[in-house]
Amino acid sequence: MTRDPAKLKAELLQAVDARRDEILALLQRFLRIKSVNPPGDTREAADFVRELLDKAGVPHRTEAFTPEMPNIIGRWETGNPGRHLVLNGHMDIFPVTNERLWEADIVDGKIMGRGASDMKTGTLASILTYCWLYPYRGWLNGALTLTVVSDEQSGGRYGTKFLFDNFESEMVGDCCLNGEPSGLSNLRFTEKGTLRFSLSAKSIGGHGGYSHRARNPIADVSRLVNLIYDRYHLKLATLPPEIDAVLTSPETIAAADHNLGKGAADIARRITVNVGIMQGGQKATQIPTHCIAHLDMRVPIGSDRDAIRADLEALAREADCEMVVNEDHSYPASLTDPFSEMANILRGNIRDLLGHDAPPVSSLGGTDTRYWRWRGVPALICGPSPISMGTDEEHATLEEVIAVMKLHIACAIDYLGSAGAKA
Repeated sequence: MTRDPAKLKAELLQAVDARRDEILALLQRFLRIKSVNPPGDTREAADFVRELLDKAGVPHRTEAFTPEMPNIIGRWETGNPGRHLVLNGHMDIFPVTNERLWEADIVDGKIMGRGASDMKTGTLASILTYCWLYPYRGWLNGALTLTVVSDEQSGGRYGTKFLFDNFESEMVGDCCLNGEPSGLSNLRFTEKGTLRFSLSAKSIGGHGGYSHRARNPIADVSRLVNLIYDRYHLKLATLPPEIDAVLTSPETIAAADHNLGKGAADIARRITVNVGIMQGGQKATQIPTHCIAHLDMRVPIGSDRDAIRADLEALAREADCEMVVNEDHSYPASLTDPFSEMANILRGNIRDLLGHDAPPVSSLGGTDTRYWRWRGVPALICGPSPISMGTDEEHATLEEVIAVMKLHIACAIDYLGSAGAKA
């Protein structure tokens, strides 16, 4: 084989097709591992990852803040000067209500399983890319790092954040490619920031007929929640003009609505509020002694999240309620240049392999790419459709699985095969 990266890419893409059944079988094994968060124990999943890495003979080690949440880091050098590409994926997944998802059955061209979308398909693509390119490392430039983490579903305190806090020089790199669910007909370049918080109120309680004797915490919290909805939910964000121009372009609107459902393009430009849990009371005829609500707010880039937080805290004080922010789940928005080198590489490979364009759109959820973006490092996402993630019908189509694998390999070769100078 020649050392021409283009020919290497062509041969490895053919190898993906030849090893299709093997790849799908590995994904089924991965999906059958119950690495649910909460509680977040990923030790069995980490054993599976290490088995693949050991079999390929690639360098790796495990780092963990807490033993039940291991993180795996691997890195190899090409021996030639160049850039440093980081592959990032997580092992933890949502809980299930449909136990059949653990069977990882293949039905009507889909692999059904918790994590098929979010994000074991993308994580496996990162792992196999790291392994498959290793024998050809001398024909590339720079270095390739693999990070397979725990705790993404709970904010990353013990996962990617832990690794950055302790091994930042190894983690940063010059570019990050992540396999979170994105869909393959769009390019995710920005993510909203979050505020996750609780609102609570207390009372001495009492008989429901004696409402003059005690405040009702459920009523107090409900009024405050409604006030927050009225003030912020679906409020148009203050987006930078150049970002707003991208998000309102006809091709981006069409791509967002196609991938995420009609209205997604509009929601991407707006603040959203969701009250996910409301707890309080024991009996309809009793004034409750306590009520708590848990809310999630998403704030597009450009709007002042800290000012919004200060306003929410003032509203809570005025309502005589307590507001507590979940700091591990609250973070600023993040952004990558939608026309950066890796963005163009990914978009070009989607066009070449799948025959369609991938206009830039905003993610509606969050990913660990933010840790790179906050440091000015380009970070792009390439994974299967997000539509089914977390549902009782979570899946990835077989064609998506193979396409994600091919795209990770192709993008890594294009980036490391380039003679471009180290950033």
